[in-house]
Amino acid sequence: MIALGSDHGGFDLKCQIMNYLKEKGIEYKDFGCYDKNSCDYPEFGKAAAEAVASDECDRGIVVCTTGIGISIAANKVRGVRCALCTDPYLAKMTRLHNDANMLALGGGFVGKNLAIEIVETFLNTEFSEGENHIRRIGKLED
Repeated sequence: MIALGSDHGGFDLKCQIMNYLKEKGIEYKDFGCYDKNSCDYPEFGKAAAEAVASDECDRGIVVCTTGIGISIAANKVRGVRCALCTDPYLAKMTRLHNDANMLALGGGFVGKNLAIEIVETFLNTEFSEGENHIRRIGKLED
């Protein structure tokens, strides 16, 4: 299951991602926001991140206008490795090397088609299990 979260600036892109996940038969849980009224991204980034950290959800996707603030909020939760990605290559590499369990996107910067390609890459790329990558992730966790 995928945890989703956004603020008002990421709401439209989150809805497009939800449609993609529905089409693919991928379960998700939306932790808000639920409309385009002004709101605070830390609340929704944290809620989605806590679901990932607790294993309620396998991975998470969070969206705000730039992706920066909500990724910072998600990364405050212990056990979360949230990466802001602007293209599929970054999504691939953060899964391969960092075993990122959350993806952040900027709704004001990434269009629907590119965002879906990034999400697809993020969800379909497995961690490399490389000894050097495991060691580095351990250091991040410490």
